[in-house]
Amino acid sequence: MSAADFYTGIIPDVYTALRGATFEAGRYLDFVEQTGQPALELGCGDDGPFLELVRMGFDIDGIDSSQDMLDRCHARAAAENLRITTYRQLMQHLKLPRTYRSIYLAGPTFNLLPDDDAAMQALQGIAGHLQKGGAAMVPLWIPCPTAMEDIGRAREATVVGGATARYTVESEKYDDARRTRRTHTLYELETGSTVERVRREWIIHWHTPEGFTELAHAAGLEVTYGDLDLDSDEFTAYLTRAESGVSAAAS
Repeated sequence: MSAADFYTGIIPDVYTALRGATFEAGRYLDFVEQTGQPALELGCGDDGPFLELVRMGFDIDGIDSSQDMLDRCHARAAAENLRITTYRQLMQHLKLPRTYRSIYLAGPTFNLLPDDDAAMQALQGIAGHLQKGGAAMVPLWIPCPTAMEDIGRAREATVVGGATARYTVESEKYDDARRTRRTHTLYELETGSTVERVRREWIIHWHTPEGFTELAHAAGLEVTYGDLDLDSDEFTAYLTRAESGVSAAAS
């Protein structure tokens, strides 16, 4: 399933109620302040650092592949009389009307790209939209398999309006060789006597520091890593344009 079709229907409501992590604006604010504006958040969703930086007056655009999530983002912004600029695009098909001093992803959204080819296309898009002297911040994650005791067990929470949201992992295939975890999930939204159910395959594709560096170099980018701990399952890559330029990436 395309990423553009994943966060549709009841999925945004259930995801918002049950997501395991939220990403505070602090580290992204610091990054943009140090690297410069204009800024671009890839995978801005419906809230998070993007709207917080807008509130603070930053010159920032957002992209997301889900129109449903962007509609929610615009509704939140309108409720606060905020003016925002967003684009509905896949990260690997990035084509925007301007370039940026700072580009970042809030959390390991890059891992939602399903394979190395999509990752390479996204890196080429970043290279083509990054101003000389600018930088991109890409948090990355190496997931563990879902614990056996969590498969088949529903998590639930109450959403605005009193409906009950549920999320269940029904099965999973963890492929170390392909660096891919495919999780078959069930999303449910119960309102009174009505229950809506949607099944989705959630794909996480991960990168080692060495493999990500190779992809970035091929896309015309140099890489450094912040506080890299080889025993950790999380690390952050910082990308800059290679001295030789990015004509191949931008073409």
